Amino acid sequence: MENRTAEVHRVTGETDIALTLNLDGTGKCSADTGIGFFNHMVSAFARHGLFDVDLRIKGDLDVDGHHSVEDAGIVLGEAIRSAAGDKKGIRRYGFFVLPMDEALVLCAVDLCGRPYFVMEGADFEGVPMIGDFDTQLVREFFYSVSYAAMMNLHFRVISGTNAHHIVEAMFKAFSKALDMAVGRDERFSGSVLSTKGVL
Repeated sequence: MENRTAEVHRVTGETDIALTLNLDGTGKCSADTGIGFFNHMVSAFARHGLFDVDLRIKGDLDVDGHHSVEDAGIVLGEAIRSAAGDKKGIRRYGFFVLPMDEALVLCAVDLCGRPYFVMEGADFEGVPMIGDFDTQLVREFFYSVSYAAMMNLHFRVISGTNAHHIVEAMFKAFSKALDMAVGRDERFSGSVLSTKGVL
């Protein structure tokens, strides 16, 4: 069975982003975003979801990291949607509850073809930055992923006090939930998991 892959290249007046994604990978990652902590999060996403990712971003970091991170979410969402193809034989739904020290994060995904995003309990007030990463961009990134991928994406931060732990747990929980959602189920390999017959 062929690997499900996608290549997306998006150029705007603010960013130039190239991404290669393999949903059936082994967790290999090369990330050059210009933002150290974001590189770390992309690597965590790839490794824990067993996705192969190559991400290159040239962004207007002289302004701030907003455009780079937000546009990376758009590009990743487009790649997920493309690589998932017609969604025949995939589980469609995925969920994971991930602990990281004191942090506990729930993530749920539905690759339904309808975008919707919910993020509850992630309060980074008083922690504006993690290294060179603006914590406000966590919401912007995942919102962009959900809408570009046309997926339902829900997060609930159940507990946590360390912003680094919370954000890393979110990226890892998302990767595990997405890995489950794109996983194949041979019981309905020729169709999609929907009474409508289409996702």
